[in-house]
Amino acid sequence: MFTGIIETLGKVSDIIKNQSNIDFVITSDLTSELKIDQSVAHNGVCLTVVNICENTYTVTAISETLQKTNLGELQIGDSVNIERCMQMNGRLDGHIVQGHVDTTATCTQVLETDGSWLYTFTYKKDERYNTVEKGSVCVNGISLTVINSQVNSFSVAIIPYTYAHTNLKNVGMGNTVNLEFDIIGKYVARLMGK
Repeated sequence: MFTGIIETLGKVSDIIKNQSNIDFVITSDLTSELKIDQSVAHNGVCLTVVNICENTYTVTAISETLQKTNLGELQIGDSVNIERCMQMNGRLDGHIVQGHVDTTATCTQVLETDGSWLYTFTYKKDERYNTVEKGSVCVNGISLTVINSQVNSFSVAIIPYTYAHTNLKNVGMGNTVNLEFDIIGKYVARLMGK
């Protein structure tokens, strides 16, 4: 389980095709604190550390993960949002995030608004997925508060700290991001018969 509070940015240093899977080699200042078999979220996708070598570690994404997320679009040199799993005695600063991406979305607007940024994202309409005003959503692994909730789109306001310390600064119109909708909202929608 994660919180959606990004710890650091990692850099893709190598991409190795392994049959239908892809091994991503990530350079990170957290590498020395990781261990093999540990779960780490990359742009909100929970992946298992399978190798550690000096300041890099390797994670594997299977075909299904590559089809449902933006990881298959990564290139060498790209930045990824990194979060280690939550410690049970830690604070839940963001919201409950599973690291299981529901779908991807396209960035349809980025507005600089006098010191902050307003991002709008559109996703394929699906009755299982929805947002609510002032509710939580996870975009590329970042816990954010929804504004302007629509049927298949929403906006989020980004403060300067989040902009500077995540890969949202590299997201522009037409780019794809990973979305994980609020787990409580998904359970409520299912119980309501949606």
